[in-house]
Amino acid sequence: MIRILHTADLHLDSPLKSLALRDETMRDIVQTATRSAFIRIVDTALSERVAALLIAGDLFDGSARSAKTAAFLVTQLDRLADADIPVFYIKGNHDAENPITGEVALPANVHVFDGRGGKVQLPETNIWVHGVSFSGRHAPDSLLDKFNAPIADAINIGMLHTSLAGAAGHDTYAPCSEADLQGMGFDYWALGHIHKRRVYGSTPWIVMPGIPQGRDIGESGPQSATMLHIDGREITLSEVPTSAVTFISHSIDISTSDTNDMLRDVLRQTLRDLGQATDETAILRLFFTGQPKRHWQILRDRGVWEETARELARETGKLWIDKVSFDLQRPISSETNNATDELGQIMDGIRGEPGFSTEMTGMVDAMLSELPAHLRADMLPDQDALTTLAADLADRGAAQMIALMKGATD
Repeated sequence: MIRILHTADLHLDSPLKSLALRDETMRDIVQTATRSAFIRIVDTALSERVAALLIAGDLFDGSARSAKTAAFLVTQLDRLADADIPVFYIKGNHDAENPITGEVALPANVHVFDGRGGKVQLPETNIWVHGVSFSGRHAPDSLLDKFNAPIADAINIGMLHTSLAGAAGHDTYAPCSEADLQGMGFDYWALGHIHKRRVYGSTPWIVMPGIPQGRDIGESGPQSATMLHIDGREITLSEVPTSAVTFISHSIDISTSDTNDMLRDVLRQTLRDLGQATDETAILRLFFTGQPKRHWQILRDRGVWEETARELARETGKLWIDKVSFDLQRPISSETNNATDELGQIMDGIRGEPGFSTEMTGMVDAMLSELPAHLRADMLPDQDALTTLAADLADRGAAQMIALMKGATD
């Protein structure tokens, strides 16, 4: 049995986008999460005595220059060199723009495929690894014509950084179709670029291993690398857990929580269950849902409930609350309050006016202009995001005002 470990999109030292950085106990874990994921990959390669490690692009992140990142990487690759484990690496779009990739002298066990493509035989095996790197930041055309023909009567593995036919949230790079890959005659395609794990086919295997460490709530859940088990001509796969920090979204229906004590009990038990189900540190986005009778009082005291959730999460020793959202439905009641109902209708009408939307968007834009450029870009990638944020803030403000008035009698 020959084992080969396949990963991609490590984005070393890419910052995790989380408010967990505000917490002193979480800061170091969050800041070093991508490194921890890579260490786990190397640890697995050593413990499983793999025949090779495949890195299918985006080992680095962006254009940031970091001597610490370079030193960390070389140290980990040296661990593999000491065990005579070869590493095969293709450059993706992020690698192509990072100056480290052209400056670091990688250990001799690392083979970096260039933009012209090539193939290498694994020592003492009938396995050939083929790969093509990005020559620059953009690869608008398919790179398949740069691959050599597969070696007859051998296991042929192709390494490619590609968006395939396209994926939401990912730019189009080195596009190709599943049918294109199937027609190349290879046995396994070690892909990279799309951050969500997916196995596209098994004849041949076409595998996107996903990002080893999620960086925000959009990359939620446990992450992994893919292990190939090669027995003769047969290839089987297994997942290898890699993430040091897991992002989780979870909803709690609080419709039947009629008292503060009941709501605390539901919240405490939910967080305990999540903590027990999580092996690693988890950053949690929590949603309160349902139609509780005390809707307005809960919204009025949302700050208290946010802090209560954070304290109960800390008790688990594993969970940290990134954000609490109150997605509650208004209760059905025959009681009316003419003043607050009329105020709500007035605010609804004001928020629907184009002039208000323009003014609100301008105010939010002015406030966020004080942020550093990279933080602003993360929060507001485009004009639609700014408009959406302004509308959300206006809606939340109106709901909070009504909650303060309606909840005043509680």
